[in-house]
Amino acid sequence: MNVWSKLLTALRGGANEVGEAVVDGQALRILDQEIRDADLELRKSKEALAEIMAKQKLASDRLSKSTAKVSEYEQYALKALDAGNEDLAKEIAEKIANLETEQASDHEQAEGFAASVAQLRKAVTQAEGHIKRLKQQVDTVKATESVQKAQMAVAQRYGGSQAKLHTAVESLERIKLKQAERAAKMEASAELAATSAPDDALDAKLRAAGIVADNASADSVLARLKVRAKPEA
Repeated sequence: MNVWSKLLTALRGGANEVGEAVVDGQALRILDQEIRDADLELRKSKEALAEIMAKQKLASDRLSKSTAKVSEYEQYALKALDAGNEDLAKEIAEKIANLETEQASDHEQAEGFAASVAQLRKAVTQAEGHIKRLKQQVDTVKATESVQKAQMAVAQRYGGSQAKLHTAVESLERIKLKQAERAAKMEASAELAATSAPDDALDAKLRAAGIVADNASADSVLARLKVRAKPEA
């Protein structure tokens, strides 16, 4: 296979895939339309069946009447023969022959219509069953399609919510970390403040215990100066 043949084959394959994708995307709509078309044809078939059944009934009625007429004129012929009127009996026989011809025609038509009715009834029944099963399958496919779309939507939302939840957890962890850092800084500041003037606190304790003298006062300074002012002996 040369390069051009391969390219043409690839293009045909791509076109088929696109066509199948379009058909698959419209499958339910196509099925609904096909079912509507089948329902329309079924209604037409039922109308035709009704017409044939009407014709069958008329043919059966004619057959019954012609059969009754034959029986009636046969009785007339017998009575004519009993009366010895052979000419009248022959005339009646001719009438009977015509009636029997009509009877045979009516019988043929009635049987033909009956056969057509039986065949058409069978076809209508089969079509109704086929359409019913097809509708059930379409309903099942539609229900499955709805359920799968709902499942896909839930899955997508769950995936999105999981991502959002993961982001929120990360944010929460960052907040906790910042709070911990802030608490550590506050503790460190308090420790630094406590150790910045330990001598003052200790001196105060020593003065209170009388171990360390208070800072020089005016009286102590004056007493010291007086001592220094006395002449040496």
